[in-house]
Amino acid sequence: MQINRRTFLQVGALAGGGFALSLHTSLLAKAEAPTAPPDLKPQAFIHIAADGGVTIMARASESGQGMRNMLPMLIAEELDVDWKDVRVQQADLNEKIYGKQFSGGSANTPMGWEPMRRVGAAGHELLVTAAAGTWGVPAAQCTTRSGTVHHAASGRSMGYGELAAKAAALPAPALSGVKLKDPKEYRIIGHSQRGVDTHSIVTGKPLFGIDTQLPGMLYASIEKAPVFGGKVKSANLDEVKTLPGVRHVFVIEGGITLAAYTPWEPGMEPGIAIVADTWWQAQQAREKLKVDWDLGPAVTQSTDGFATKAAELLKAPPGSTVRKYGDVDAALGASAKTVEATYQFPFIAHVTMEPQGATAHWKEGKLEMWSTSTLPADGVALVAKTLGIQESDITTHMIRSGGSFGRRLQNDYLVEAAWIAKRVDAPVKLLWSREDDVTHDAFRPGATVGLKGGLDAQGKITAWRHHFVTFGDGKQATSGGGMGQDSYPAGFPPAYALYTSMQPLMLRTGALRAPGDNAYCWVAQSFLDELAFAAGRDPLEFQLDLLSNKKMPWNSGEHDAVGDHEPTGASVLIPERFRGVLELVAEKSGWAKRAKEPGRGMGIAAWFCHLGYFAEVADVSVDAQNKVTVHRVWAAGDVGSQIINPNAAESMAHGGIMEGMGHLGQEITLEAGRVQQSNFDEHPLMRMRQAPVIEVYWRKTDYSPTGLGEPTLPPILPAVTNAIFAATGKRIRTLPLQRSGFRWA
Repeated sequence: MQINRRTFLQVGALAGGGFALSLHTSLLAKAEAPTAPPDLKPQAFIHIAADGGVTIMARASESGQGMRNMLPMLIAEELDVDWKDVRVQQADLNEKIYGKQFSGGSANTPMGWEPMRRVGAAGHELLVTAAAGTWGVPAAQCTTRSGTVHHAASGRSMGYGELAAKAAALPAPALSGVKLKDPKEYRIIGHSQRGVDTHSIVTGKPLFGIDTQLPGMLYASIEKAPVFGGKVKSANLDEVKTLPGVRHVFVIEGGITLAAYTPWEPGMEPGIAIVADTWWQAQQAREKLKVDWDLGPAVTQSTDGFATKAAELLKAPPGSTVRKYGDVDAALGASAKTVEATYQFPFIAHVTMEPQGATAHWKEGKLEMWSTSTLPADGVALVAKTLGIQESDITTHMIRSGGSFGRRLQNDYLVEAAWIAKRVDAPVKLLWSREDDVTHDAFRPGATVGLKGGLDAQGKITAWRHHFVTFGDGKQATSGGGMGQDSYPAGFPPAYALYTSMQPLMLRTGALRAPGDNAYCWVAQSFLDELAFAAGRDPLEFQLDLLSNKKMPWNSGEHDAVGDHEPTGASVLIPERFRGVLELVAEKSGWAKRAKEPGRGMGIAAWFCHLGYFAEVADVSVDAQNKVTVHRVWAAGDVGSQIINPNAAESMAHGGIMEGMGHLGQEITLEAGRVQQSNFDEHPLMRMRQAPVIEVYWRKTDYSPTGLGEPTLPPILPAVTNAIFAATGKRIRTLPLQRSGFRWA
């Protein structure tokens, strides 16, 4: 992976004889494509106090992925200090100092792997140079260990704290020239490290956005229309203002324009904000509200209506062609056998454990925010635009959130808190209820997919036709609803076509963990399983055969010519890596020797997304009442050459598998524009008793390390539904499971 290293370090003295090591580094909008670095100002990533205490700044927002551990671990490794002696401090938002500060797309690992190590290595070089100068010896004769510089020839040593002031006066080395450790020398990277927040979490310490407390703080809750975009016509505001603890009641006019296409950040939803001394009082006041709503045009929307329209679009000519090569219709017509199927997956909600919310304080024309956003800079820009203020007048503290899964990429709750705070002479904490969070989420959009595949007399794929019916205005798909030309198996069948049709949607939608792939994998890998069965072939062998199609066009816009050359772009699916995880998971699960018995079966699936490769096998039983139990899951991952924090990596894999299993039983439905689900009883998560035994294995390959937030999730959905087919002979083509006649045990 190529990284633009227009970087610099600046070292400045701190009070008490310490020093701060700063980094100016370019980051990548995509892991494989460098962007020009902005004009950054120096800011400390590493603080070493005179007593030797080491503090490392965590630049990324944290919502459970382990960024507050992983990025500082990279710095600490090259600095050569013991992890137990490191204190991690969360940085405030300042992208002119830290570069891009976000968590999403499994991108912090590939974007931080080299720059953060070079920050640590530069600090290490400064400290060694300071020690060598003190002793009058060549720096090459000095070594380090656990925060101490040693000179073996003279037997002398000095701690980093003793050297901090002198190191601060030295010119900073160029990041591009610093020496990085041989991976064989790693003592932190590749070794399991306890999460820096773990003790606070398990002991219930205030740590999350919901825990923010400020002197004189008030609490806010917002009543919104039951239909997206509905506005207040009238309400008993004067009555509500007299209720206990209520300080303010505002009508929010909002800024949403309903149309066939709903943008990523559609604007503030209209509603009524209640500000009170306690959140409970604000909620109690909401129950006394009597609102006459103008529900608007979205009231015509329904899940049944979407399904009817999707069926019509499947029968009609496609709206657009996303990708096509070969003569698909001719290949299908000449095939020895064809298979057709229609797959449907629903809207689902993020259901983060911590509902959405933020704290804001407007004072003397300036805004201070305590944000759980995973795109905090975008949040600041949106707040500034909405409030009509300068971004420079906003200070943002990045607070750990209780989960995101893509939800906190959108900043609607942040804008709401800021809007209310500007009208209240006190700090304000806005908190959504669970019902608010479910009914007004940025939903993962559903879709209907028509598929047709062809097989020759030897049971090999001849053609693949994919008609994807999603939501949008015909030109733009709704947020989270697009499907790219490279989606697997594009590039592998001899003839291939991906068509798209759209129907209008007036609803907030957005990215959900492994955006798009969380459903597209289920569709593609389920249909591959169908084709394998129709061909009378083992699903694993069938897919490995497909992956050997090296003379097919590659999955990228730059490799559409036929040829044997290997793809080089980081976002290009590399068949050998895909094959590798499939073969590893087959070995670990005993796939070749799997028992065949009524009511029990195993399913296999794999996927490539967000630069990572995962294959999973599920062992499933189904009882006479069609209750499904997943007994065991084997997972094999390839995320490059290094697993930075093994325990955390395994936890991410477990979490992705469990969340993906949850998707199989979830749905959001609309009737007369209203979301019909409102809490966990109607949009359930997996329970502890339903958790299978999970085994995770790693295949290390000679590629830069990549992230784990997304790629662990997609394969579990088709692995389970393919296993249900193996157990029962019944194919799952509609989610959630209960719409296909199954349910969790």
